[in-house]
Amino acid sequence: MSASITEAPAAGAAEPSFLSRERIVAKPGFNRWLVPPAALAIHLCIGMAYGFSVFWLPLSRAIGITQSKTCPDMTLVTALFTTTCDWRVADLGWMYTLFFVFLGASAAVFGGWLERAGPRKAGLAAALCWCGGMAISAVGIVTHQLWMMWLGSGVIGGIGLGLGYISPVSTLIKWFPDRRGMATGMAIMGFGGGALIGSPLAALLMDRFKTADSVGVWQTFLVMAAVYAVFMTAGALGYRVPPNGWKPEGWSAPVAKAGMITSRNVHLDDAHKTVQFWLIWAVLCLNVSAGIGVIGIASPMLQEIFGGKLIGEPGLAFSALDAGQKARVAAIAAGFVGLLSLFNIGGRFFWASMSDKLGRKLTYAIFFALGIALYAGAPWAANHGAQALFVLAMCVILSMYGGGFATVPAYLADIFGTQFVGAIHGRLLTAWSTAGIVGPVVVNYIRQAQVDAGIGGAKLYDGTLYILAGMLALGFVANLLIRPLKDRWFMTDADVAALQAKGAGTAAGPSGSFGIGRGGLTPAAAAAWAVVGIPIAWGIWITLSKALILFG
Repeated sequence: MSASITEAPAAGAAEPSFLSRERIVAKPGFNRWLVPPAALAIHLCIGMAYGFSVFWLPLSRAIGITQSKTCPDMTLVTALFTTTCDWRVADLGWMYTLFFVFLGASAAVFGGWLERAGPRKAGLAAALCWCGGMAISAVGIVTHQLWMMWLGSGVIGGIGLGLGYISPVSTLIKWFPDRRGMATGMAIMGFGGGALIGSPLAALLMDRFKTADSVGVWQTFLVMAAVYAVFMTAGALGYRVPPNGWKPEGWSAPVAKAGMITSRNVHLDDAHKTVQFWLIWAVLCLNVSAGIGVIGIASPMLQEIFGGKLIGEPGLAFSALDAGQKARVAAIAAGFVGLLSLFNIGGRFFWASMSDKLGRKLTYAIFFALGIALYAGAPWAANHGAQALFVLAMCVILSMYGGGFATVPAYLADIFGTQFVGAIHGRLLTAWSTAGIVGPVVVNYIRQAQVDAGIGGAKLYDGTLYILAGMLALGFVANLLIRPLKDRWFMTDADVAALQAKGAGTAAGPSGSFGIGRGGLTPAAAAAWAVVGIPIAWGIWITLSKALILFG
């Protein structure tokens, strides 16, 4: 299974540093199934970005403790510096925007550096930014300075999100040329699953640390930062890159289907000059805009559409419920949000793995065609009180939202090759930053327009859902237009060889296949998967127990 690998530096060359890409070239017999757990260790930590809303209500009474100390004349600017008034949830919610704007920006800016530096250095930089940002935020909470939270978790942490998100992409695609979609799906599944673990953990810690004088959030930030630092550092140190020319045992590159899977490579500096790059950018942006719009309104949408029907009072609209009934409805809606999270996570692995069989273009065509049908049909389910059908439609939509994230790196590798796929993916993630603004803004403004027009109840979200279907229709057209690149965009074999000569060593033969024993589920691989698998299982169990309320 193993083969000789040339790693020795040239005569007189300096020994590569501990963090360099050259130091993490896999040795003969390395088990490639050790790499996905390393990626998951990082993605599960930075995925807590999705779960930060668990902190908003406690932080909105950080001074008042039992209830918010409000200041009616406070603006967003004064909120950044006030030490006497509690923050509003809306002020804290800007953290989401900062997360995803800086995720996309840092991934685009540092993607080229990551390809040169390697995943170990990028993973450690991500850990420093993400965990250091949380520590700065803890200081901001103690001193009650919102700008420090924005800077710490939003800006610095957002940069860590970008570095951590793209750090394993190129590496996993090169380790799993036979299963590109599945490999990236495993890692990116972790980003979607981070909140499943982090949110209940944060709730437990805040409950443990809260006192008569503290809501327990700054202590929770420090503990979680320390835990995340350990996991992310271990993940970064666990990364290995395959030697140039490596391939799985018994595997041969597939014959290109209609030219959609290339065996050549496009340079990073040329990728964004192609129409294909911007079509894939539009595909991702539109898919994410539609999905993230639903995530942002999932809880109020279910409550306002079905109202009393959720608690066995079908004749009562949401506005007619009393405080106790609204609390019961809110608990059911929380279960709905948890269920959507599970489908978001499961979709990342399922759809990305299916794309290995169906092809990336067909997979995205399914996303858009099925999504259009579900969005267009959801108002019917809402207006006819078909709660189960509505919930099912939203769950399938969220599975395809997650699947879009996990499938796009493999799509890029198919079109542009694997040499610069991590950096190209980093630049493509500006589509996510754009969608993170466009989706929620469009959805919220449409909803408000409906409210202002006097529309309520089951019909309140009809216009929103039809607009989201329209977004997916545009995405379907963009995906349909994607074609193979012309020869002039590809690097010559000599150029690729020259680049690779500066990096990882070469392999004379294949190494690593999945199976019991050598190259598969070895004790080391089993232990690595247990380290990330047990927290995931705990998070899923907690989420399912809450989601069951929806069907109670």
